[in-house]
Amino acid sequence: MSEELTTDMPTKYDPTAVEKGRYQTWLDEELFKPSGDQKAKPYSIVIPPPNVTGKLHLGHAWDTTLQDIIIRQKRMQGYDTLWLPGMDHAGIATQAKVEAKLREQGISRYDLGREKFVQQVWDWKDEYASIIKQQWAKLGLSLDYSRERFTMDDGLSDAVKKVFVTLYKKGLIYRGEYIINWDPQARTALSDIEVIHKDDQGAFYHVKYPFADKDYTFNGKHYIEIATTRPETLMGDTAVAVNPSDDRYKDLVGKNVILPLADREIPIIADAYVDPEFGTGMVKITPAHDPNDFKVGNRHDLKRINTMNEDASMNANAGKYEGLDRFEARKAMVKDLQAQDLMIKIDPIVHSVGHSERTGVQVEARLSTQWFVKMQPLAEQALKNQKTDNKVNFVPDRFEDTFNQWMENVHDWVISRQLWWGHQIPAWYNKKTGETYVDVEPPKDIENWEQDPDVLDTWFSSALWPFSTMGWPDENAADFKRYFPTNTLVTGYDIIFFWVSRMMFQSLEFTGERPFKNVLLHGLIRDEQGRKMSKSLGNGIDPMDVIKKYGADSLRWFLSNGSTAGQDVRFSYTKMDSSWNFINKIWNASRYVIMNLGEMDKPTLPAQADWTLADKWILSRLNDTVKQVTALFDKFDFGEAGRALYNFIWNDFCDWYIEMSKEVLTGDDAQAKANTQNVLAYVLDQTLRLLHPIMPFVTEKIWLSMPHVGKSLVVADYPVDHPEFDDAAAEADMASLIDLITAVRSIRAEANAKMSSAVDLLIKTDSSRLQTVFKANEDYIQRFAHPKTLSIGADVTAPKLSMTQVISDAEVYIPLAELVDLNEEIKKLEKEQAKFESEVTRATKKLGNERFVGNAPEAVVNSEKEKLADNQTKLAATKQRLADIKAQA
Repeated sequence: MSEELTTDMPTKYDPTAVEKGRYQTWLDEELFKPSGDQKAKPYSIVIPPPNVTGKLHLGHAWDTTLQDIIIRQKRMQGYDTLWLPGMDHAGIATQAKVEAKLREQGISRYDLGREKFVQQVWDWKDEYASIIKQQWAKLGLSLDYSRERFTMDDGLSDAVKKVFVTLYKKGLIYRGEYIINWDPQARTALSDIEVIHKDDQGAFYHVKYPFADKDYTFNGKHYIEIATTRPETLMGDTAVAVNPSDDRYKDLVGKNVILPLADREIPIIADAYVDPEFGTGMVKITPAHDPNDFKVGNRHDLKRINTMNEDASMNANAGKYEGLDRFEARKAMVKDLQAQDLMIKIDPIVHSVGHSERTGVQVEARLSTQWFVKMQPLAEQALKNQKTDNKVNFVPDRFEDTFNQWMENVHDWVISRQLWWGHQIPAWYNKKTGETYVDVEPPKDIENWEQDPDVLDTWFSSALWPFSTMGWPDENAADFKRYFPTNTLVTGYDIIFFWVSRMMFQSLEFTGERPFKNVLLHGLIRDEQGRKMSKSLGNGIDPMDVIKKYGADSLRWFLSNGSTAGQDVRFSYTKMDSSWNFINKIWNASRYVIMNLGEMDKPTLPAQADWTLADKWILSRLNDTVKQVTALFDKFDFGEAGRALYNFIWNDFCDWYIEMSKEVLTGDDAQAKANTQNVLAYVLDQTLRLLHPIMPFVTEKIWLSMPHVGKSLVVADYPVDHPEFDDAAAEADMASLIDLITAVRSIRAEANAKMSSAVDLLIKTDSSRLQTVFKANEDYIQRFAHPKTLSIGADVTAPKLSMTQVISDAEVYIPLAELVDLNEEIKKLEKEQAKFESEVTRATKKLGNERFVGNAPEAVVNSEKEKLADNQTKLAATKQRLADIKAQA
């Protein structure tokens, strides 16, 4: 028994007091580490590593709470559990944060140089990693910190190099010049899924492209009309294209036009890419600034003219516009086109434009030399695996379709980033020959080589997370052999493309195994109005603020019960109030139980022969709840599991069994009292164990305050099915008893009579079972129904003037005189009679007026007739009830 054993519990749940010091105690006792029991089944989860860009938000709290629920339950069930923590360097996101901080100081990364800038980012990482760990502690996450990893620590960096080099040597990584998404603020490439499309105000600029042959005309004009939304790229045009099947323009193919503002001739070519139905059916081709134009240019061997610098300012290829920002160049070019009579018209439009997910700036399609992963063979392998028994199980399963569709249509993945923070690409170029060298170790004669300055996309390293954290590429590493593949990944459905899919194909490629057996996908946390939380809306909520007010357990209860898998959830303080109230109910029920346990050493159930109906019923209900919750946890249906727990605790245990126990605990039968104390303590103990994975702090506090065996719920046994507790007859009998008591309460409420006043109670039933149950449990009926006299039987006659409730196989009667003052009731009914008589007289008179009936709209007349009929019915019923009462008075 613990030194914390006490009956001195405050009357109100105080989360701050309950949680104080508890997490550190768990850490000190090393309760979160794997058991090391080789006979136990391993169960592992790797935490989706939060970015070291800032503090955790409510989405992180939701994500990690679900993981903690899973791992805590499995630990209690005897699994050898590992929940591995760690963080992600987050590449562009973290670099953008540090660069923003430097901008506030009036400097850039270029002022510092690469080495000093990277040190600044490491300092940032250390600061925010510390904050994140403090937040994990506040949430109560049972992580094994001895195995904590970071995506740029030595072991994970070795894994990244190994994967890059292996894929390169297999021909699955290549370097080439392609059109990529370019973030001009961060000055780096972006993958397609790092681009967010938003509607922007724009325009179609209709421009004249004059024929090089000044005497040539088309449709009576010396020019063709080209519409573009991006005149700033015009200086990079190297052709105009039409569709080869478009008869309107077949005579133009092979002609040349003069590029406006550049005085350069470009050809008119035919290519199937052009949609004859869109616009004029003629498009300008700018191979260095558009991915589709790039492909057209390759087919027709067109020159690629890049007109922009890395920061999206215009370069020397833009002529007189060199040095201007891209949008300033647009204005200048439009002005010049108008001045030279080359602008036909400008049509304002709203169109979808790509923006950087990280910096928010408009993305440029830019010609650039980058490193790519050839995705088709990797995607095919992942898709093929989903048709085997070794597949990853998606929860909800509809998200497997999302995964399959993306993998079936995947493009090659641009993995190089023009950043300084991240894993520098293990490729070197010979300073004299230009030869490329790729390997885990640098060249021996390093002085003759220059390493590629680019770093890898942050998702390249996080794609290896489930196995790189376990010691891979050392396939003999103890953790890799024991805990990989992992069991369950919990993450948001919004990163299926970014992360889930990449872990799947990299794991299959390098380990031959799926990275996890299950992936549980949750939605987004939204505000009360259903809006996504964002800085711009100012509707974000700090989970630490919520914990400060309500406690971690209240937040965890809300998050675990928020919604079904895959659905978004709305945060609300009303729901948080409900969460706190529920825990307060548990606290006070536990306080009552603990105060009434006497000198008990540990809960020991009495012999089954000594169980009362209430005992049989509560143990049967408990066992049903254990089975339900265990099955629902196995399906990751935490919302339904929470509902089962709530109903059992609030209704069965608190509202009924505890209340019924008071009859025994205040009685004179010492043995019955001891039996009830043990059942109370046992049910409370088992309930706390069921609740512990969801609300670990308060359950631990209560459990240590009551008679128990063991040092912590963290490593206590989880409840299991006890078939001997199942008792359908006891549940049916108790349900009838509850129905009876509820019916009496309902009658009292309807008559506005005090619950404590004694009344005559008559129960008519032909059921011998009910007669036996009610007669055997008269003590409970006395306590909850307060009968003055109690009659039970088939021959019970209903009093003439009584209130009735029908329950299954029985009718419940209470004489009205027992519930109300008949003289007062007569006065009340006489007033109602007078009111109804007045209404009947008024309506009769009105409907007897021929002018009203003849002139009023039909609907108005019908309404009066309905009122008359209704009041006549009420008057008749009131007169009858008044007569009945007067006969009794």
